[in-house]
Amino acid sequence: MEYNFNSSQVIKVLYKWRYHLLVIAVLAAVLAAFFSGKHFITPLYKSYAIVYPDNLKPYSEESTTEQMIQVMQSQDIADSMIRRFNLPAHYKLDPHYRYFRTELMREYRENVSVSKTSYEAVDITVLDKSADTAKLMVDALIELVNQKVRRMQKEKFRELANSYAGQLKRSRILMDSLRSVLRTLGNKGIFEYDYQSQQIMKAYLRTISGSPENVNSKAAKELMKNMGNLSGDLIQTVEMLQNEAKAYVDVKISFEREYRHVVSNVTYTNVVTHPFVADKKAYPVRWLIVLVSVVAALAFAVVVIAILERKNFSDQ
Repeated sequence: MEYNFNSSQVIKVLYKWRYHLLVIAVLAAVLAAFFSGKHFITPLYKSYAIVYPDNLKPYSEESTTEQMIQVMQSQDIADSMIRRFNLPAHYKLDPHYRYFRTELMREYRENVSVSKTSYEAVDITVLDKSADTAKLMVDALIELVNQKVRRMQKEKFRELANSYAGQLKRSRILMDSLRSVLRTLGNKGIFEYDYQSQQIMKAYLRTISGSPENVNSKAAKELMKNMGNLSGDLIQTVEMLQNEAKAYVDVKISFEREYRHVVSNVTYTNVVTHPFVADKKAYPVRWLIVLVSVVAALAFAVVVIAILERKNFSDQ
């Protein structure tokens, strides 16, 4: 004979076993409450901060928020946190354990989490058995990130500043060489093409117009000869010096911009929500553990009852 439950039969069966189910529910609740206590599960306190990245120089197409998360999750940041708070001792890990490093990183990753919020901010959350330590770890993580980003940024800015400094040095050497050429030309009386050309022409015209007593014709001829031979060098040198001086100013502006970043100590996080010391544990959520345990126990009990009722029905 086939045995099928309908709704009325289910109600009857549950009513029949009501005391058993009640005892199971109470027992499951008591056991769950007991084994979720602090003697079996270490209570953890939560501290968190919400920060926005700032002053970051982009390295790729990722957003500055994603870039900051990558930095926060880097291994050297984790190592710095481990050293600062002596986490192996804090987590009571045996340093001689074969998988000590793996277990340490697992504990750290479970208790320290970094994620992106829906508003492109960074959520830093720390769980710890000490509420004070949880808050201090959030503060330390923000501090270490600022230090690491500052170091990374300064390295790049220093490279650029050194490159510009090299350009400035080469530019100064070139301008000194050009000035040396101008001094050489000046010693030969060639120092200003337009003005001197006019004066030489006036002297030459006075000579041929019959007024040689007002002109040093020998000097004028010598200057005219030098101007004819060296005027091209003068014009080219002056133009090169002007162009190089302009380029020098542009490079110097770029150098000062990069060098300003090298010597500055800016921060790279805007803290929107500051961490605080929690006054209530965040884990475990005992009422949830009790509820899940009771539901699971009752579900298992109902399955067992269904099997027993089916067996009893078959034996009839």
